[in-house]
Amino acid sequence: MNTPLLPPPPLLWDVFCRVVDNLGDIGVCWRLAVNLATRGQQVRLWVDDPSALHWMAPGALEGRIPGIQVLPWSQSQQTDVLDKCPMADVWIEAFGCEIAPEFIATCAHSMGARGLKDLKHPAWINLEYLTAERFAERSHTLPSPVMNGPACGWTKYFFYPGFTPQTGGLLREGNRVQQQALFDRCDWLQRLGIPWQGERLVSLFCYEPPALGEFLRQLQEDTTPTRLLVTSGRASEALKNLSPIGLQPLSIQRGQLSISYLPPLSQADFDHLLWACDFNCVRGEDSLVRALWAGKPFVWQIYPQDDNAHHDKLQAFLDMLGADTTLRNLHHIWNSVTPTTGGRPWLQPNLDAWQVITRTARERLLQMDDLASQLIAFVWKKR
Repeated sequence: MNTPLLPPPPLLWDVFCRVVDNLGDIGVCWRLAVNLATRGQQVRLWVDDPSALHWMAPGALEGRIPGIQVLPWSQSQQTDVLDKCPMADVWIEAFGCEIAPEFIATCAHSMGARGLKDLKHPAWINLEYLTAERFAERSHTLPSPVMNGPACGWTKYFFYPGFTPQTGGLLREGNRVQQQALFDRCDWLQRLGIPWQGERLVSLFCYEPPALGEFLRQLQEDTTPTRLLVTSGRASEALKNLSPIGLQPLSIQRGQLSISYLPPLSQADFDHLLWACDFNCVRGEDSLVRALWAGKPFVWQIYPQDDNAHHDKLQAFLDMLGADTTLRNLHHIWNSVTPTTGGRPWLQPNLDAWQVITRTARERLLQMDDLASQLIAFVWKKR
């Protein structure tokens, strides 16, 4: 009789994160840590500014999330602390952040002192930014030999999240679609104190799109009542800085547009926001992926770059999405690829068509292995 194969033992992962701006980096790293932990892995998240986790992931800093330990980045530079840490099986440098030299040297010295030079060093992965551009497929899992320092002779590997089977896939929880099917938006909105009366719901999570004023004007004048749910931070500040929208109470109404300002949302409640709304305005990397999994029509504000390099990245994403002309035009206006002009219909005529586009893309992406599963498989292949 054949003996059933046992699952491989869990690995210890060191995930390194530097918070640069807008909290997308810590948001992605925390979701990655949770995805790994729910697959039986053990994770140490080294981060230089963990403060956002207080509201983004309640309980994280207190160690209440099974399988995950959050550690200050400064300790990755303290050899007396590192000497007491078990050596990890995997290192992940997120978004090009570099592991502290002291951390690398301590690991290399420990391996040498214990006669482990000939054994495998930690699998070393540079987790890149998400893009639909073709170079992600060409560069995915390429090796990068370390040419100097205490880790000379070791190898890093580039790992590209992406939208095709030739990339590392997207972060995804195994039960997310089933959870969304059970979601009750009336209860959720009531819990947040939002006075919803059945009007169209639109979420706003953005930077400062120049088209925002025109967007609000058209919602005010539309024939369909809309409630705008505004996330805290840059989106709420952008809205309050617009005249005559600014300097208003937390819940206001102008014409057909009602506005509700939200408190900081945990990652779970941010997903609930996307599920609850009929149309979502999202920005950056993490919320783009969550908007795709939500399967609702959305517009994405890509992080702007001075040389407009983000325009190519946006076009590649719209090609992947299979966006029609109206959805492309909306993205071009929202991202200042083309100028804003008055009189353009934003939502009502196209929501149904845009939802079909999003859900078709979602079904295709659900057929791919998720990012955490691909990382685990890749690491075990290299061991």
